[in-house]
Amino acid sequence: MLQDRPVGPKLINWKEPPAPDGAALVGRYAALERLDADRHSSDLHRANSASDAIWDYMPYGPFSSAAQYHRWARQVAVGQDPLFYAITNLETGQLGGVASYLRIMPQSGSIEVGHINLSPSLQRTRAATEAMYLMMKWAFEAGYRRYEWKCDALNMPSRRAAERLGLSYEGIFRQATVVKGRNRDTAWFAAIDTEWPALQEAFQIWLAPSNFDEEGRQRESLSTLTRLVRAASDPAQG
Repeated sequence: MLQDRPVGPKLINWKEPPAPDGAALVGRYAALERLDADRHSSDLHRANSASDAIWDYMPYGPFSSAAQYHRWARQVAVGQDPLFYAITNLETGQLGGVASYLRIMPQSGSIEVGHINLSPSLQRTRAATEAMYLMMKWAFEAGYRRYEWKCDALNMPSRRAAERLGLSYEGIFRQATVVKGRNRDTAWFAAIDTEWPALQEAFQIWLAPSNFDEEGRQRESLSTLTRLVRAASDPAQG
């Protein structure tokens, strides 16, 4: 009989969430708007030109000219999955990176954040963290059950970032794909809806102006705030 076999719990009152529509996401330090090649390409290329290393684990780039970047942005900006955003640091007024929603599956309540590419000027800023918070916030408040982050298993900065943001390590998919002619093992991380209230509180504490001293140094780290929420930690990070 069915009751003698293990099955997952029924979802009570869960409704399929909408797909993201590209509406702007605005916080205290960061603003995300739908990527527009004509409006954003020049500034993004200029910001990205400070380091070719930011493209090491991406399936595209680096771009040798603004025109080349514009062609790439024009191609990806029209898509719905992935759906790309341009990120502005509101403290400086400068565009500094892109990120996207992808593998959008409303029918199962799962959505991924990816194609995250932050220029050196945006990295390690409050705006960069808030941009990731705003994307996660939209997903869970829209009704998604699962929020994923995947990266090249050799990309330790990305793995550290996922864990810092409160996403739990879920394992390595060996020989998952080929990128730029090289093997890629993929590290998986995710947060789920039942973890979101505690994660949101952690973000709000970290992003509060009172968490920073007069020189902008954090008083309490986000990793410390999210540690107890994560279901599993990345063994590669000790």
